[in-house]
Parts: sequence; structure tokens; C-alpha cells
Amino acid sequence: MKTTNLNSGILCMRHLYIVCIMAFMVGFSSCSGTSSPDNLRVLFWNIQNGMWSGQDDNYDAFVEWVSEQQPDICIWCEAQSIYLSGTADAMPREDRYLVDNWDELAARYGHTYCYVGGHRDNYPQVITSKYPIENIARITDAEPDSIVSHGAGWARVNVNGQALNLVSLHLWPLRYTYGATDREASIAENGGDRYRRMEMEYICNQTIKSVSGAEEQMWFMAGDFNARSRRDNWFYKYPEDDTRLLVHDYIQQNTPYIDIIADKYPNEFKTTTYGESRIDFVYCTRPLYDRIVQAEVLLDEYTTPVRDPKGLSNFWNPSDHLPILVEFKMGK
Repeated sequence: MKTTNLNSGILCMRHLYIVCIMAFMVGFSSCSGTSSPDNLRVLFWNIQNGMWSGQDDNYDAFVEWVSEQQPDICIWCEAQSIYLSGTADAMPREDRYLVDNWDELAARYGHTYCYVGGHRDNYPQVITSKYPIENIARITDAEPDSIVSHGAGWARVNVNGQALNLVSLHLWPLRYTYGATDREASIAENGGDRYRRMEMEYICNQTIKSVSGAEEQMWFMAGDFNARSRRDNWFYKYPEDDTRLLVHDYIQQNTPYIDIIADKYPNEFKTTTYGESRIDFVYCTRPLYDRIVQAEVLLDEYTTPVRDPKGLSNFWNPSDHLPILVEFKMGK
């Protein structure tokens, strides 16, 4: 009869137990937002009207959720208070908490630095960070050559001695051309789609295409593009010449940017809104893409869009968009 060493068996079982616990903890830490100190976590979210749904609780739920994600950099779209709590009534400018107090709000989730990108109206983008933020350009344009509708920004942070370029934007959202006098005629000509395409080219010319050798540098572009991508057309099934695809066709054909979510989830559709549309995108260049540890559209109990119970048009809690988190390994 074959005999076994009981002590050896116990040690093997203990070893297996420890390995399993370690594997569980690695998986748990990844899901809970903890990561290597060499990693960089970048969070993008269109928070709808300056996190309108957070005004009633002093943004406590928002701050708690952001803190749980442990981001190093946040890019917020629609980052200005606009409406009175629970209403669609305009808030007096003197009562608006955001954008002026983003530094105070960001400090609550551990960010010391705050950057307000260029904006021409009530819809700015704001970057908050654990790292100092350098302004390179606030892109607004001016009358009468108003190419950019809401605005865009180009900022730079230094992470472990490495320069990271951050481009934030929010493209024109409507079906007619920005400033159109005959809106119906403009809609018939797909004016809104064509305007977004022109706007996108202008922003790229002012940022990544203005720098020699950008394809070898670390660039990250995030925003609400209000446009669909051909990368998702297996899902949408639009005609090949559909103007809704113009914006991302331009990016993919004329810049070194890589669509992070599409590349990480091929043939898997990831909506970024309450419906079935991916209009929020995160792009980066190859040197940054090769450092990606994880990339997720974050759908959880807090971020799930819920239509406002009062029936206010287009108001959702906490937002009508979903956040996107990308983690990079930044150690040299």
C-alpha cells in the first residue's frame, strides 16, 4: 500500500490556501480601485450640468464614489453648476458652486490641483489631479470665427518624470450647425454632423497635430464627442457614408490616437449613456496605450443613469452619461 506524508500534505494544502487567498486579494484590489503606486488612474465623466443631482447632498455621494475609484487624474465634462436643485430653472451666477470651487470639491477626494479648460458657455471641462497641471492652451476661438462650440483644453502633467498631454473636449451636440439661422435646412443637410467634424479637425490642429513627433509622445484625449464611431458600426448598422461617423473617421485616419475602449473590447459594444450609444471616448497614443493595465466603462449601483422622477426633460441621476476609467503602468 502506498503511504503519504501527512505533514507534507498539510503544507501543500496550506500553500494552496495562501496562493488562493493572494489571487483573491489581487482580484479584489483591482476591482476596489487600489493599484500599484507606479500606476496612473485616469477617470473621465460627463457629470451633466455640474453634477446637478449632487447639489442636494453637498456632493457627498459623488465624493464617496470618486474616492472609491482612487483616481490620480479626473477629467470632468459639463463641470459647471447651471440649474437650481431639483429643477430646470437657471441658477443665478452668484449662487453657482462650480466652476469656481472645484479646488475645494476636488480636495475632498484627494486632489490638490485643478484646471479649467477653455469654454465659451455653460459647459466647461475641468481637470483635477494629484499632480501639478500646466496649461498649454485653452481652446475657445472667438467671434466671428467660432469653430469651437463649448470649448476644449490642452494641459500637461508630469508623472514620474514623464510628460503626459491631456486634451479635453465637448463637441457640438445638436443636429443642426452651430449658429444656423435656418435650423430645419441645416438638419436636412446633416449640418450638426459636419460641424462636429470641422470642430474635431480644428481641435486636433491646435493640439496633437501642432507638435512634431506626437506619435512618440504620451497623449490622452477624452470627451463627449456627440458622434458615433465606425468601430461600433457592426452594432449600429448605419450606411457606410453616414455622416454620424465623420468625427471618428477623421481621428482614426489623420491622427495617431487609438480608441482605447474599442481596442480593448473588440466586437463588444460599450454604451456610455443611458441608452445604446457610445459617444464618450478616451483616446491615447501608442506609447501610452502600451502601458494600459485596465480600461472600463463603469456601470455600478451609483453610476447607473436613472431618469429624474419629476419628469424633467433630459435630466438623469447621477448623470445621463457613464464614466470611463483607464489605468496605466507609469513606472520607468
